Amino acid sequence: MNRKEFIHKSSLGALALTASPFLIRKQAAKYTTVLIGSGWWGTNILREAIRSGEVRVAALCDVDESQLAKCKEEVARLCNDQPKIYKDFRECIAKEKPQIVINATPDHWHALVAIEALNQGAHVYLEKPISHTVLEGAAIEKAARDNKRICITGFHRRYSPHNASGIEFLRSGKVGKIREVKAFVEYGGGDRVQREEQSPVPAGLDWDMYCGPAKLVTYNKGMHPRGWRQYRNFANGQLGDWGPHWFDQILWWSDEKAPKKVYSVATQRDRDSWSDAPTSQTVVYSFESFHLTWNHNLFNPHRETKTENVGVYFYGTEGVFHMGWIKGWTFFPNDEKKETLHEEAKLNQPDLQNIDLVWQDFLKSIKSGQLPHADIAHGRRATNMALLGMLSADLGRSIEWDDQNNRILKDKAANALLKRQYRSPWKYPL
Repeated sequence: MNRKEFIHKSSLGALALTASPFLIRKQAAKYTTVLIGSGWWGTNILREAIRSGEVRVAALCDVDESQLAKCKEEVARLCNDQPKIYKDFRECIAKEKPQIVINATPDHWHALVAIEALNQGAHVYLEKPISHTVLEGAAIEKAARDNKRICITGFHRRYSPHNASGIEFLRSGKVGKIREVKAFVEYGGGDRVQREEQSPVPAGLDWDMYCGPAKLVTYNKGMHPRGWRQYRNFANGQLGDWGPHWFDQILWWSDEKAPKKVYSVATQRDRDSWSDAPTSQTVVYSFESFHLTWNHNLFNPHRETKTENVGVYFYGTEGVFHMGWIKGWTFFPNDEKKETLHEEAKLNQPDLQNIDLVWQDFLKSIKSGQLPHADIAHGRRATNMALLGMLSADLGRSIEWDDQNNRILKDKAANALLKRQYRSPWKYPL
């Protein structure tokens, strides 16, 4: 996207936020839509789809009846649609023949659900990270292109006004030459996690289907709902959750597609838990013209951080730029005589995100056939960075990434980790 197009999109995003984003326009619903993964976050996305006034909610799909009941209640509050209920995404897609599928399942289900939807002719709103393993992401992008369907990634930070203007500020040269970047999530300071009780599977939850292509593991309350990100069977921890958002901002700013080299160290200290994702992790990514460091720590709040506890620091020859979330962006000039610059965030309630702007672009792309600002290719590249960081930590050594051929150079053991063994009868998508 050229600079003129970028500024135009940024302006549109700002205008959308000054309007009334929660009013349903008075027009006939147009796109038959199903939600697969009807928990908290999937309901957030569906809420904005309904508010667009351009969808008919045909069905809700989830393996947990309690999640379905909550989501259906929210749909009834927002519109008059009477969605059908499904537990199996394949049956849902086959019977409803949706034009749009919202995929908000746990990460280990992203690829199979997205590819099934795309192959059946639906456009897909896919949550990040787009995949659980690297080669799944390539398969999703291929399915989108082969079927000539729009697959948008839920990168709402690509649309938030302060993120858009922040990228423009970085590209303007006012920060100077940037050789060093740091992305971070520093939550912590609370109680250490205790080992979760391995209680019986709740009534109404199909645990076998929940695990799906992943290993069938013993259920505990820490996994579901909303705790699955800390279990490697289903996700890739803090790096897999937050990383793609911030990596996408960095790739957007730099116009780079991928790092050349990745090295990571990780620990699982300070908790007695069944969860196995790193509690702290550092990853170093080497690019052509800069290096990036990722850091997270679940139990150390890093009080020295002067902005907020998430975001990206861009270290330039003219100063330090912080791209944040709730607190917007801030530029700290190296010359102390110069004024610190700041832009507040403009975020929607109740989730402090701008999902409505992603949805607007999604519908626009479906109508025009043009790729969206948060196209699946951007989702794949940012997700790959998180997955390669986890892969390096697992191996205990650095890796050299060949993005053009989607492989790791001269490392047979590392390449074997670009995919995972699926549990029968599920087949890995290649």
